[in-house]
Amino acid sequence: MVVLAVMALPFAFPTIWMVTASFKPAAEIFVYPPTLLPRAPTGAGYVQAFVDQPFARQYFNSLYIAAVVTLGSMTVASLAGYAFARVRFPGSNVMFVAVVAGLLVPSEVTIVPIFQMFNAVGMNNTHWPLILVSTFGAPCVICTFIMRQFFIALPAELEEAGRLDGVSRFGFWWRVALPLARAPLGAVAIFAFLHAWNMYLEPTVFLSSPELFTLPQALTRFVDVLGSPTWHVQLAAATMTAVPVLLVFLAAQRQFVEGLAHSGLKG
Repeated sequence: MVVLAVMALPFAFPTIWMVTASFKPAAEIFVYPPTLLPRAPTGAGYVQAFVDQPFARQYFNSLYIAAVVTLGSMTVASLAGYAFARVRFPGSNVMFVAVVAGLLVPSEVTIVPIFQMFNAVGMNNTHWPLILVSTFGAPCVICTFIMRQFFIALPAELEEAGRLDGVSRFGFWWRVALPLARAPLGAVAIFAFLHAWNMYLEPTVFLSSPELFTLPQALTRFVDVLGSPTWHVQLAAATMTAVPVLLVFLAAQRQFVEGLAHSGLKG
């Protein structure tokens, strides 16, 4: 246990430094020799984060977008994964390979035509592109793969028994498959939430109004009049940004590990 704690320290230290430095005055962050704990703790950076920008609104934007994307990805991935795993139709394997092959295309390649598509329907500078691209884009492909691998392993006898009882495919998915898929759904939830919470390219391309910004985009705007970062404010905002990610992972870490084990993915 002690050995594991020592090995984990290099990975945890940057986060620990971020939290402690967020309580330092700006002049103390880069003093030499460096210190881990603040000499005169202050919460000025946390207060200033809400003064410099509409940070509360931006925080809410990220929260609700991540929540919607997570629920949408869980729904789409579970339905698509069940269809690819349990429904036999012509070209199903070819279609699945084509869907997975979409992961090979970098998002930077498709961002321009996607921008033009949303611009044509008047959705730019709204949150709709962020929600739709994340729910039906590359992150959902990974989620669909995880769900498909789990549903393939379900015993065929379960589905046959459901048909004898008059349960439809949708009814079997809702009543039987989903309750058994809590572990992979936990993995899907974490994947989808982390992607939606951390995405930077899409908000930068689609959003131009500060009140619509998400947190990764907002973090780059904490600068002084000369354009230099206000480090104590950025660190305070980054600390507040990391809290939901830690809470989500701590709440679903067991399901996350089990879900990857069922899918066959290895880190």
